[in-house]
Amino acid sequence: MTALLVVLMFAVFILIDHYFRTAKQPVVQAAPISAERNAFAVPSPVVGGFRVPEHLRYHPGHTWALSESPTLVRVGIDEFAAKLLGEVERVALPQRGQWLRQGQKIWTFFRDGKSVDMLSPIEGQVTDINEAALRDPEQVRKDPYSEGWLVTVNSPDAKTNLRNLLSGALARTWTDQCAARLRALMPASAGALAQDGGTAVDDLSSQISDQEWTDVTKEFFLS
Repeated sequence: MTALLVVLMFAVFILIDHYFRTAKQPVVQAAPISAERNAFAVPSPVVGGFRVPEHLRYHPGHTWALSESPTLVRVGIDEFAAKLLGEVERVALPQRGQWLRQGQKIWTFFRDGKSVDMLSPIEGQVTDINEAALRDPEQVRKDPYSEGWLVTVNSPDAKTNLRNLLSGALARTWTDQCAARLRALMPASAGALAQDGGTAVDDLSSQISDQEWTDVTKEFFLS
């Protein structure tokens, strides 16, 4: 009898867990991210000196995707990219209505006459762009997970696209490996890459030459 009760209780726990995992999430319309949804409003793991919010999914080229409805996805750059880019002069974003493909160019950052492309984490049609980021690219560097978002995309196959991205422990391991690789590429500046609290300095690009910036960003952004 005791064994039967244990089995029944275990089955109940599985059913409860299944319910919460599969419960339909509320649909969120494309709009500026509120303070309640700011990735920095709650503690985020710091890995290798960079914040890695748990609720986002990451492309290996250091862009992120946030599912806001079954087909609507908000996209931006991660903190690793934001700090490595440094003080860029401007960013060129895709046009509204433009079709993006996962793993292909999505936007370009410009600095000191040099440019670097980044890759889209999602496939679909651009529905909106962050006009504030166009006017002030510094916002992207200072707040990459919230007000520094860049575009929203209507992705008909968002579920499959998101499965192709990194999340959870895998995303943390990947970020740690990228941080280690960056330190190896910049040995002369390694001691200057971190600040108090274990996070990387805001403008890593200030520690390296223009040519090194071009080479390093293209390596990490896979462009």
